[in-house]
Amino acid sequence: MIRAAALLQPRGRGAALRLIKRLPVAAGIGGGSADAAAALRLVARLWSVPLPARDAVLALGADVPVCLAGQPARMTGIGERLAPLRLPPFWMVLVNPGLPVPTGAVFAGLDRADNPPLPDPPPFADAAALFAWLAATRNDLEAPARALAPCLTTVLAALAAQPGCALARMSGSGATCFGLFAAEAPARTAAEAIARSEPAWWVAASPCDTG
Repeated sequence: MIRAAALLQPRGRGAALRLIKRLPVAAGIGGGSADAAAALRLVARLWSVPLPARDAVLALGADVPVCLAGQPARMTGIGERLAPLRLPPFWMVLVNPGLPVPTGAVFAGLDRADNPPLPDPPPFADAAALFAWLAATRNDLEAPARALAPCLTTVLAALAAQPGCALARMSGSGATCFGLFAAEAPARTAAEAIARSEPAWWVAASPCDTG
């Protein structure tokens, strides 16, 4: 966040930034990148200066450009190419077991780094269409992450076992996993059930009305 603000800091100007973080650290869900994007928007307004060029933003992290855009997008390259994506409303349950999964070690565990790209997403008529398309895709980092942290298998199984869970996957390089739900009630019920069963885990239910 400080590095992000420093990109825009006019000479002789300053700001006091306070971050209240409610996400697990190094969770694989772009929390640090979202913090950087929020800092950029805040200080740009405070100092009445334009946002930095995309190359400078990308240097802060591959996920910062999409967080700065603030809308669903298909990311390609290392995150610098964004294509807006319209999604139907749905709910997700996020679960993090509180176990660090080092990103470098996960990438080092890949069998290969030249897997074919995923197909372009089609228009999604509803949540069921979105879930069906995602079920046919993959996260190449999931297998090496699960090898490093076998408890991720337990997390994914706990999500998949919840009534109404259409798909359970790992986010990014881990350790946060997510379950997708078509409606609020089963998502909240699932989050409550998992939190009761595993009180040491971080669990959150969230709407994804991004259309």
